[in-house]
Amino acid sequence: MSSVITTEAVPAPSLQRRLPLQRYACYAALLLAFMAMAAIRVRLRNAPLERDEGEYAYMGQLMLHGVPPYEVAYNMKLPGTYAAYALLMAVFGETTAGIRLGMIVVTTATAFLVFLLGKRLHGLIAGTVAGVTYIFLAIRPSVMAIDGHATHFVVLAALAGLLLLLHAMERQKPLLFFASGLAFGVSYLMKQPGILFGVFAGVHWLWNEAKRPFLWRRVLLRGSALLLGAALPYGFTCLVMVHAGVFQTFWFWTWRYALEYGTLTSLSNAWIFLKATLPWAVRPLVLWALVLLGLAAPLWSRRARAHAGLVAGFFITGWLVVSSGLYFRPHYYIAVLPAAAVCVGIAVESMQSWLMTTNFKRLALIPILYFAAAYCASVHGQWKTYLSLEPAQLTTKMHLVQVFAKAVGVAELIQSSSSPGDQIGIIGSEPEICFYTRLRCTGGYLYMYPLMEKQKYAKEMQDDLRSSFERRHPRFLVYVDAERSWGWEHTLRDNRAFFDWAWAYSHSGYTLVKEVPIPSDYEEVKSDHLWGDRAQLYLFESTDELAAPKAPSSPTKVSSKSSHGMTR
Repeated sequence: MSSVITTEAVPAPSLQRRLPLQRYACYAALLLAFMAMAAIRVRLRNAPLERDEGEYAYMGQLMLHGVPPYEVAYNMKLPGTYAAYALLMAVFGETTAGIRLGMIVVTTATAFLVFLLGKRLHGLIAGTVAGVTYIFLAIRPSVMAIDGHATHFVVLAALAGLLLLLHAMERQKPLLFFASGLAFGVSYLMKQPGILFGVFAGVHWLWNEAKRPFLWRRVLLRGSALLLGAALPYGFTCLVMVHAGVFQTFWFWTWRYALEYGTLTSLSNAWIFLKATLPWAVRPLVLWALVLLGLAAPLWSRRARAHAGLVAGFFITGWLVVSSGLYFRPHYYIAVLPAAAVCVGIAVESMQSWLMTTNFKRLALIPILYFAAAYCASVHGQWKTYLSLEPAQLTTKMHLVQVFAKAVGVAELIQSSSSPGDQIGIIGSEPEICFYTRLRCTGGYLYMYPLMEKQKYAKEMQDDLRSSFERRHPRFLVYVDAERSWGWEHTLRDNRAFFDWAWAYSHSGYTLVKEVPIPSDYEEVKSDHLWGDRAQLYLFESTDELAAPKAPSSPTKVSSKSSHGMTR
């Protein structure tokens, strides 16, 4: 084995016979894992979109129809993932299934890059183990990896940047440094915390430069190429926003409000988030034990010591990305999965290499067999989830007390009676409904969370939304009376005046078309609400599209019940 067995340890004829077999076995295992996980995603291709996916899909849909981001809809994320969704939908179709099929390409490409990274650092076996580990971890429901979150795109671009950087450091070509920076710039464009991977790359490169004779001209040239590449995607995006006439809105949401949002979480709340999500993120434990073993490998493996700084730095950076903003939402943990998968590969390869240097050469296959058994057991543990649950059932299980599965039927009802040019107003945080119906969203606020948060722009945002609704009077109105579409329990209480206005508005100039209960399979997890006797999704239709709403009589007030917090 080229990465494990030396020619001194094994006679040359035996080595020559084993090398092709080893390569074929590794490539076959990699292909089999990729195909198996792709098949699972194909089976679940019609799973309802959750709200983040709805945001990306709706914004991508607008882009495909010539509407730039931040013109009629906006949020704090940079537009990279919107553009990525637009590309996926242009290829696979503007449907839920099209998005899911596109995500097969994204996650498989990411797993292949993990394989290449592991192979480059520690050989074919390490790369193969890393690749098959990642493709499994990147579909686990506990980190919401089945959904098409922005983090998938962040790590794909970051891995491409890291591999290009290692190649550039080997070849010393400025163009390769530029290409590496370009990939890291795209990672940042997908979501702001992606910039940390670029920072890590720069530090790693400078650290290695410091070990050599320090020539300022050489360092300046290559560093400039890396920095220019990293800055180019964002600079180009700014120019596009200026040309589209939306730069001020773009700047407000992605910088001014984003800075406000990033400082909202207290350390006590961060600790609550971490305790709730971390135990599920680091599963299956049998694989994460190998992650720790791989991180510790430099303590007893000379081969692992050669790249210990790179691997540890990549792993730590992934956790810093997870920790950005101190929210610790389940899908944030996707950022650390590539490094974790590489560590699993290092653990298996290093253990095998160590056995080959002892009197236990005949046991050298045990690390591989152990990994295979642990991997199969881990996949089997998810088998019921993957193969027994229907797509909508899996969505309900992953996202407790959410409206995502019910939103599909409501959107179909709207679409069956809508006309081109109709608008839809959503009092709640469910942009997926706009995507399903293909209608413009009145007000432009994809989420209600910013309006509810204790930040300095909240009151201005509430007034702006009121003005938009009263001025445009959308034909359809969806009122999501559920805490998890609004924020936290206290937001229902602290913003009661806004909710009173919204409920009154929906009962003036509108008729109730449908009430959809928001179910929960877990008695201990309920969603707080304000109206009626349970959390509901209400669909209203305008009685007179040209009439301005009038103030109704005071609505019935129903007290809230206790509830659990939400993560978005």
